[in-house]
Amino acid sequence: MALGQKTNRLLVKEAHPALDNLKYEIAAELGLPVHQGSEDYWGEIPARQAGAVGGRMVRRMIALAEQALASGQALPPDPKAPQG
Repeated sequence: MALGQKTNRLLVKEAHPALDNLKYEIAAELGLPVHQGSEDYWGEIPARQAGAVGGRMVRRMIALAEQALASGQALPPDPKAPQG
């Protein structure tokens, strides 16, 4: 992929602050020395540890969705689904 082509755009832009909070919460649980406000620069964190944060974020989001389904809550609609 060429430089400057970012394909991992957020589908729901309003989710960005919540995802950031989750990212820093998990980083703190793992004992990583990052702080809120270091936004996208984690240059001092090894790739293995940064990947662990992303992996745990995915697991936690899946668990939250499963809990919502189990309790009968409706999941939000898929923003990529055709309207109509």
